Amino acid sequence: MRPGLLLVLLAALTALRLVVASLVPLAPDEAYYWLWSLHLQPGYYDDSPLIAYWIRAGTMVFGHSALGIRLLSPIGAAVGSILLWRAGEDLFPRHQAGAMAAILLNATLLLNAGAIITTPDTPLLLFWTATIAAVARWHATGDDRWWLAAGLAAGVALDAKYTGVLILLAIALWLLTQSSSRAALRRKLPWAGLALAIATFAPVIGWNAAHGWVSFIKQGGRTTHFDPADALGHLAGLIGGQIVLITPGVIALMSIGVWCAVRTRDSAVTLAWLTVLVPGAVFAEHTLSGAVQPNWPAVMIPGAALAAAGAASRITRRFLLPAVGLGAAMSALVYVQAIAAPVPLPVHRDPTALQLAGWRHLTADVVRMAELRHIGTIAASDYGLIAEIAHDAPPRFAVAGVGARWHYFARSRLAAGQKMVLIIPDDLPKPAAASFVGVTRLGSVSRTRNHAVIEAYHVYVVTFTGHVASAIMRPAR
Repeated sequence: MRPGLLLVLLAALTALRLVVASLVPLAPDEAYYWLWSLHLQPGYYDDSPLIAYWIRAGTMVFGHSALGIRLLSPIGAAVGSILLWRAGEDLFPRHQAGAMAAILLNATLLLNAGAIITTPDTPLLLFWTATIAAVARWHATGDDRWWLAAGLAAGVALDAKYTGVLILLAIALWLLTQSSSRAALRRKLPWAGLALAIATFAPVIGWNAAHGWVSFIKQGGRTTHFDPADALGHLAGLIGGQIVLITPGVIALMSIGVWCAVRTRDSAVTLAWLTVLVPGAVFAEHTLSGAVQPNWPAVMIPGAALAAAGAASRITRRFLLPAVGLGAAMSALVYVQAIAAPVPLPVHRDPTALQLAGWRHLTADVVRMAELRHIGTIAASDYGLIAEIAHDAPPRFAVAGVGARWHYFARSRLAAGQKMVLIIPDDLPKPAAASFVGVTRLGSVSRTRNHAVIEAYHVYVVTFTGHVASAIMRPAR
């Protein structure tokens, strides 16, 4: 495919993603990270902080709308595609590998969803790809200054999500195992690049040091529970989920590409497969402890696309069109379902309903209950629930989170004796006496799509005791 045509198609796809981003309701995680963007810090309880700055940049342009919150994600997907294209051309010249790799990347449901639903994986994927592109450029030119670019990109990937450390590990293994690259370790600039990566991540380390290493412990604690009895089930779920999210045709080509790459001793090919199998090995090991979230393996896609385009170029070229066509059709179906829900799926089997539907109406119902009692503060312990309410509630209401995670926000706390409306999912127990007194149940509300209940909640009037962590995430205005 000619470069000009590919750029036109990428621009059109980016425009489509921006339109979809403006129409699809926010998912709970997106609303939660939007709360982060209101309270910028060098670290958070859950993960690295870059997503907060990423969202803040978009909201400075388009306000706190869905498009503002998501603005950089379609743009980042386009930039990442161009970087992958460049990496393919540098690693596998004369094969049109860059164009094929970029096309495969954009055919995956995982990228098409990630280009809309904004989570830390979105900037992580961009800067992971940027790191590969910088190393590929060094491989093509021999100019050690590209190690500084690689180090900066890897550091920002770590600022996006702790999983970013795996790109550093993959590149280190590549340098150590390839005789053609090992000589770089005897020069200064590759080590300066590593130092730059660490320096870029240093504020996150500092924040953790000041807060009992809470975020590192939370993420590291995911692997402490040894559960081999369920490992096969977790592994099957991981593989099945990736077949759907990468889409069947694309994952078949990528799998063939990685298989061919592992059997090839070429240095460029080795770089591609190491960026797939290093994180892949970590995620496979994680199945011994619990389920792997379906978005985590997104970082494997750029290297797998390069392997398919570079190590199995003939097969990929032959089957590219049907694989991409299926991926595009699946992605389009998900976009349409998220916006208009034309397929009458049961809500508990429809991921778009479970994540996206009914939040605004739920918030409106809770606001009416609060207004009837003349109460100006709405609270919840569930982070996604309170984040959605914070985004959709009128500005005259203060919105607060209650529970351990809110201790790590540098914001004002709820005062002891403060009366509020508290929302709790109906599968959780009544508010604890240690946290609240004067508990009075107001009733129930539900989140629905097309009159089908997705989730129900109990609503209470309570008085806060001040004995648990809290944070006013959005003050009344």
